[in-house]
Amino acid sequence: MIGKISAPRGERVEPLIYYLYGPGRREEHTDPHIVAGWRHPAELEPPLREDGRRDFRPLFGLLSQPHAAMGTWGSARPVWHCSMRAAPQDKTLSDDEWAQIACDVMHRTGLAPSGEEDDAVRWVAIRHGDDHIHLVAMLARQDGRRPRLSNERYRVRDSCRAAEQRYGLRPTAPGDRTAARCPSRAESEKAARRGLEEAPRVTLRRQVSTAAAAAGGEQDFFARLQQAGVLVRTRHSTRDPAQLTGYAVALPGDTTRAGDPVWYGGGKLAADLTLPKLRRRWPRPGSDDRFTAAERSAAWEHVAQVVDHASAHIRSLLAGDDPGAAADAAWATSDTLHAAAAALGSRILRQAADAYDRAARAPYGRTPAPTPAGDGLRRAARLLSAYGYITSDPSFRPLVLIIRLAALAEAVADLRQSQQHAAQAARALRAAQQLHAARGFYAAPAAARQPSARSAATLAGAGFPVPPGPVPATPAAPEPPPRPQPPAPPRPGQQPRRQ
Repeated sequence: MIGKISAPRGERVEPLIYYLYGPGRREEHTDPHIVAGWRHPAELEPPLREDGRRDFRPLFGLLSQPHAAMGTWGSARPVWHCSMRAAPQDKTLSDDEWAQIACDVMHRTGLAPSGEEDDAVRWVAIRHGDDHIHLVAMLARQDGRRPRLSNERYRVRDSCRAAEQRYGLRPTAPGDRTAARCPSRAESEKAARRGLEEAPRVTLRRQVSTAAAAAGGEQDFFARLQQAGVLVRTRHSTRDPAQLTGYAVALPGDTTRAGDPVWYGGGKLAADLTLPKLRRRWPRPGSDDRFTAAERSAAWEHVAQVVDHASAHIRSLLAGDDPGAAADAAWATSDTLHAAAAALGSRILRQAADAYDRAARAPYGRTPAPTPAGDGLRRAARLLSAYGYITSDPSFRPLVLIIRLAALAEAVADLRQSQQHAAQAARALRAAQQLHAARGFYAAPAAARQPSARSAATLAGAGFPVPPGPVPATPAAPEPPPRPQPPAPPRPGQQPRRQ
């Protein structure tokens, strides 16, 4: 079961109630009625008039009364709205069961604790479909106090998991703060209007992750983002202007109505992309991060060996009942996947790296302590980024690396499964499946792929071996580009929302 709190909160409750009792955007609302509230549903249900229409005036007056009594002390946006939805394969819950779920949500969030019905906020739960309900509350207590909203989203998540166990529904992941922020509906619709394959938030998250995996420090990180065409804005301390405290990124062309870039801070992209956590990935000041001649000449073999050692490290910790010590290696695996996807120019590997991202993060925003296995994977990612291209290779060294990356992702899946982190285990397994799918391309015979003249000169200057043969003007892409998706048609009778 999934619970979603709408943001921002509303200013008036009337439009929301009208919509919930209306036909919906596609006539999907059927038999709308109240299943729970601060009073018995029979007392709150809007009565029918002689013309067959409902009279909402009594309900509106009762809901708004405590907020109106607070006067100027009341909230400017007092309407709290939360939708609760069961999975399509779940059984159909009765009105009484949905009422129990709604009461549990209001109790856990502290908006209407059990036993305080006459003092807490006024609320209703409206059902207009088989698989979901909507909770609507006014953020003004009947005793004249403001309600406290502390970690409301995580309390709703706890209530969803409790309902899954109580009614035998499909289990979902806990709110462990490992999931990246999803694009909002406005962002997705804006991307569809522009004909983009994905929302800018998703593109920026991948580009920031790739730049962080390849960089050896802050300046290198920002330089790589700018080279990739990403707009970068840094934030400095107010006390010490020379101290860098954060950053934000934007895509060219992604602007507001006023024409300003739409900026995303690192923490708004993912929990592990804030500047302090990125600094934990990079070599410590004073450490020697130069690559040896042997590492440069056998980059693929060296990285494959490091990945193999990391898999063995995680497996040994699982066998020794110490899975927590493998957190750093699991986190660093994301860097290696993003670097391999960028070096090979593979769309399938890019998808595998995106799928794996959640499996890399430790719950509740924790940063794992550095380990030799994790540092080795991060160093391998920087080596792949320095190599930066794929050549025709009869020994199929990239294939060996992909096979070992798949084994590493499977080891992380077993790690997360042993820690009872179902969502992270599922994402690691999905990444492993996509890596296995990528084996087919590199296992099949292919035409020679040579680096461009610019790449060859750069690699030669860095000490990397450049294979003999003609150098084409541009490197051949290993996979066909994705087909552009046509923009989604607007819904009947509604203008698309703009950001």
